[in-house]
Order: sequence, then C-alpha cells, then structure tokens
Amino acid sequence: MDKRKVIIITDGDEYARKTLDYLAGKLGGTCLAYLSDNPSHVSSEEVIKAIHSAKHDPVYVLIDDAGIPGVGAGERILIDIANDHTIEIIGAIAVAANTRNMEWTRVNFSIDKDGKLIPNGVDKEGVPIPEHGRINGDTIYSLDQLDIPVVIAIGDIGKMRGSDDIKKGSPITRKAIEIILERGGNHAKNETSNLR
Repeated sequence: MDKRKVIIITDGDEYARKTLDYLAGKLGGTCLAYLSDNPSHVSSEEVIKAIHSAKHDPVYVLIDDAGIPGVGAGERILIDIANDHTIEIIGAIAVAANTRNMEWTRVNFSIDKDGKLIPNGVDKEGVPIPEHGRINGDTIYSLDQLDIPVVIAIGDIGKMRGSDDIKKGSPITRKAIEIILERGGNHAKNETSNLR
C-alpha cells in the first residue's frame, strides 16, 4: 500500500486555515482545515482517519498548541502521525511565534517576508533573526526530534504585515509548499550549504 503523503503546518488559526484551503485549491492536495483549531482539539485518531479518507495527496495537516509548553495537543497529533507506518511526512512548515516559552527547532532554511531563502531563522513578521538554522515557535518542540526530510521556517501564515496576504496569493506560504513538493523531501538537507 502506498503511504499517504502529508505536509505538516504548525499553525491552526483562522488565517492559516483560509490560506491552506486556498493554496490546496491552487497547488493540489487536500487541506484538513476543518480539523484545525487554536489550539488543536481533535484526536490523533480522527486526524489519521481523515488523512486516509482524503481524496488527494499531499494532505495538509494544521496543528497548533497555542503556546502550551512542551508536547501539547497539536504536537501529540504530529508524533502520532510520524509513528504511523502508513503515512509519510514529506515536509513541515514551521511557523515562527513570539513565544514566551522559548521553544525552538532546527530548520533546513527559512523564507523571509520578501520571499528570499535564507540560512537564518525568521520571526513572526518574517524578518530574519541572528540565529542560524533555528526558530522559536509555539508548536515546534517535537519537530526537532522527528526525521522529517525538510523543515522550512516562515513567519505568521497569511500575515507578515501583509507580505503573505491571501489577496496577494499568500506567496510566502505558497513558496514553502512548492519547495517541499519539488524536492519531495529528498534533497533539502543539502540546501543549507547553498544558502551560506
């Protein structure tokens, strides 16, 4: 049996839901926006069942801990998906946040608010930060512990002071998805050397 292909998005608010629904319609795939929330409330079993019922790959899964420290509800879903042998996570979009809990994850690279691929992290507005290859966020604690082929950091989906507005086609989030789809998660680990 072919594994279902999943892209994880670490944000589940209204902006993220509308943006991913819109981009799934443009780029293909199935967005499980109806199961997302801020924070996530559905069970892992519900999400996994929905992944297998989805009409088209990739399946976009939005998870959100809403600032809960450690492994919150959204990250529990992520871990359970990662441990399901019938599902393949081909990439993740790690959304930066001004979190007080200082959770962080390593990323392969970031896309800043101007659409540039950079080796540094970004903040919630999509502005580069001094730290190389890592970001702070609400729902990213477990990303660092899982074998996900490509993790791309971006600012707050659908926002970034208008840079990712859906009226503009959400170009930052779109670019992150396109990169994951192009590489299928296979070549991203070599990319950071090209960005330095």
